[in-house]
Amino acid sequence: MTVPTHRSSLARVGTAVAPSRLSQRLEDGTHEDAVRAFRIARETFIAGERIDMGGLATRLGVDRTSLFRWVGNRDALLSEVLWSLAVPTLEQADAATHGRSGGDRVVAILTSFAHDLITADYFRSFLRREPARALRLLTTNDSEIQRRYVAVVEQLVREELGDRPFGRDIAPADLAYLLVRVSESFTYADLITGDAPSAERARAAFDLVLRPEEPR
Repeated sequence: MTVPTHRSSLARVGTAVAPSRLSQRLEDGTHEDAVRAFRIARETFIAGERIDMGGLATRLGVDRTSLFRWVGNRDALLSEVLWSLAVPTLEQADAATHGRSGGDRVVAILTSFAHDLITADYFRSFLRREPARALRLLTTNDSEIQRRYVAVVEQLVREELGDRPFGRDIAPADLAYLLVRVSESFTYADLITGDAPSAERARAAFDLVLRPEEPR
């Protein structure tokens, strides 16, 4: 996996590595029908409601065939809605770490992101409503979301820890994947193991990986 080595928008890092047909349509903004459908779907999701393709088509005044041609299937649309909400959350966490550096900055960003996912009511509603689909879209390569998140974390690792983190023989991409898996384990603990999700437990694990010399 190759990502830019300079500081850049986290949104661009993720979608540059794992673009989708819909993300490209939304980015160039030339397909007004796709943009309109996406905006309504996003508003529906934030309201804590299920995105239903039939209902969405009715609101848009078109048939389902036209809607699928514009935005793809439901998984494709959900993936872009989820990522559109993850990006500002990640960028807010990034901005809040101004002045920090090294593993400390990476830990702070990842912990803040996990905390925001755990405490977002509309997001937890989605997880409770569609747990199997949520895990498939968020934690596997069946969706672009995990690949984008790994790319963002790889960007952070390269910025703060270089191409050979801690002087060890681990590639930034591999370390990023490990950190993402740690994040998923504690963010979606209720779906994976039945435990309560915990940003604090995630932080402790990030610390162990990225600041092992500093007891917490």
